[in-house]
Amino acid sequence: MSSRNPYKWLNAILLIATLAVNAMSTLLPLAGRDTREISDMYKNLLTPAGFAFSIWSVIYVLLIGFVIYAFVAERKGRASAAAPGPLFAISCVLNMAWLFCWHYLLIELSVVVMLLFLVVLILIYRRTRLHGERLEVLDIVFVKLPFSMYLGWISVATIVNISALFTKHGFDGVGLGLTSWAIVMVIVAAALAFTIGFRFRDGVYPLVFAWALYAISVEQSDTVRAVELTALVASIVVALFGIWMLIRSVRDRD
Repeated sequence: MSSRNPYKWLNAILLIATLAVNAMSTLLPLAGRDTREISDMYKNLLTPAGFAFSIWSVIYVLLIGFVIYAFVAERKGRASAAAPGPLFAISCVLNMAWLFCWHYLLIELSVVVMLLFLVVLILIYRRTRLHGERLEVLDIVFVKLPFSMYLGWISVATIVNISALFTKHGFDGVGLGLTSWAIVMVIVAAALAFTIGFRFRDGVYPLVFAWALYAISVEQSDTVRAVELTALVASIVVALFGIWMLIRSVRDRD
């Protein structure tokens, strides 16, 4: 793969725009509602505690690193940062579009945008791992790590977003009941973390799920005990798996 990256300036501009829209959503906020306030409007048994959303700060710092590294990697002849092609720019547009949909309470449309967002990040994730170049430490830190964390969180956010839509329309758990449905979805989330983590030897992706599952357990600690315990146990198991995968990845490089 060529190290030339014709999208690096576009990526930088659109990431700045994304950061600006995110700042607006918090400081203005957009439509007079902050993100957490809207989440509480559609609160359900899979809504994580508020602290979970602090992961966005880490994700955006890593994405800033990715955008800057794209310029460095091109000069060094490294192809890794060029692997996403135009997809990163598209992901920025979808990120901003989702915020507008969410803040203006277009929940149905927000789910459509979130699913497109997820698909684009899956494609980026695969490209950053299957481009055929042996990765240096800087490639891992500034290319693989950002998109492992980004995809992990958007995978979780998709589940939460769909749950918010179900809540809006009075979803009853397809005959299972809301508690049983939430437990099933926690198990599905954990299984997804295991599947992707093992398939791509990625410890970061499951650790993001562990963070989210722990936040769900905290949020449900005063409401539904069964969901709290299921999410807590799942978070511990997924976290241990993620740590194990990180150790394996380090050993494989040696």
